[in-house]
Amino acid sequence: MFRISTVKEPSHTTIMVDGQLMSDSVETVENCCDEEISAGKPVELLLRDLTTIDQAGRALLRRLSRKGVHLLANGVYTSYLVEALNPAKRSPG
Repeated sequence: MFRISTVKEPSHTTIMVDGQLMSDSVETVENCCDEEISAGKPVELLLRDLTTIDQAGRALLRRLSRKGVHLLANGVYTSYLVEALNPAKRSPG
């Protein structure tokens, strides 16, 4: 299962992904994010209720992070993964 939805706010766009972030869904997520980036507003990618993230999904998250997409997550595993991809945002200690 894979679901993607978009919420456009005046100040930013939030793209929400549920289910499995795997090779067959990577292109859809990347295209959606690229489209919103090209609109010129900040983009947040919220990983909700993800059950699986394969290597292609992890590579996508790294690329999006480098493009300036702010990664957010619900859940222990996805929160850990997002923190690992955003080392500058870790709290000291």
